[in-house]
Amino acid sequence: MAAAGLVLVGCSSSSNESKSAPPAAKEEPPVVKKVQAPDVYKVDFDTSKGHFVVEVHRDWAPIGADHFYELVQAKFYDGDRFFRVLKGFVVQFGLNGDPTVNGHWANSSLPDDPVKEHNDRGMLTYATAGPATRTTQLFVNLASNRNLDSQGFAPFGKVISGMEVVDSLYGGYGEGAPSGGGPDSNLLQSRGNDYLTEHFPKLDYIKTATIEP
Repeated sequence: MAAAGLVLVGCSSSSNESKSAPPAAKEEPPVVKKVQAPDVYKVDFDTSKGHFVVEVHRDWAPIGADHFYELVQAKFYDGDRFFRVLKGFVVQFGLNGDPTVNGHWANSSLPDDPVKEHNDRGMLTYATAGPATRTTQLFVNLASNRNLDSQGFAPFGKVISGMEVVDSLYGGYGEGAPSGGGPDSNLLQSRGNDYLTEHFPKLDYIKTATIEP
């Protein structure tokens, strides 16, 4: 997996219309006090294709679950694009549309959680570049990818509704650069959604990610 993110799953959309660009975040990222996440919590993702809900289990991967809780509270994922969609493998996201916000979280690498659950279809997992490199990037498994278990990818949540929405996310650009013609995650980190709007306008995106009461 590249240092900028994990190489993971895909779906495609038949739509030829450009997606409306999500509003670019220009404000300073919210300051969120670090807290322990609830034992189980749900996050609703309102996307350009509809809603899907992830249920997070802290006992599956407590470090990852706490960090995700913090990121959602900080609204980090609002406006983010699904920039790597590989059919039969994964949907990857988790780079903010504002380079300033990405920079704020760039040094938030987490210690690893032991792998307790399998990377089966619908499981949510951090992308990594090796040991202790988890930050903000995530992927949803579109298929059973249990070969990732032995590589240290520790699932911490599962899509419990709206998996058909995840399956429908636009995947026509394929693998990211330099292996394919899709988005370059390094340019995304440095230029944000302006880069994606110019070169990859059909990508679907997250409108809001919200912790359910």
